[in-house]
Amino acid sequence: MSHRSRLAGFIIDCQDIDSDKAAAFWSAALGLDAEPAYTEEDGAQYSELHGAPAGLHVEVQRVSHPSRVHLDIESDDIDAEADRLEALGAKRIGRVKRWWVMEAPTGHRFCVVQMKHPERGPAPTRWE
Repeated sequence: MSHRSRLAGFIIDCQDIDSDKAAAFWSAALGLDAEPAYTEEDGAQYSELHGAPAGLHVEVQRVSHPSRVHLDIESDDIDAEADRLEALGAKRIGRVKRWWVMEAPTGHRFCVVQMKHPERGPAPTRWE
């Protein structure tokens, strides 16, 4: 069965730093507008940055692990996309909420998330 995927955007992970404070810096550094941070029921905190090129999703999130930047790949079938990436050498680290955390053979972490707006931005790649 075929599925589609594409680069969704970048997540700026900030260890133990309030997302509003972190977003203020990244908003000014990147010239993007920051939304006020929101906190989910589990304590996760996010602040979206708007106006990124090519409609990419850019977000600041408070995390407990060391600060880093990771990318998100969005797909209309996240399990099929995780399978495809595993065949390329990636490994699944674990399912978190609504997405897969993966690790590339290069050691970089990334996430496979549900595609939200397939009609926006560049056309997703169709995988057979």
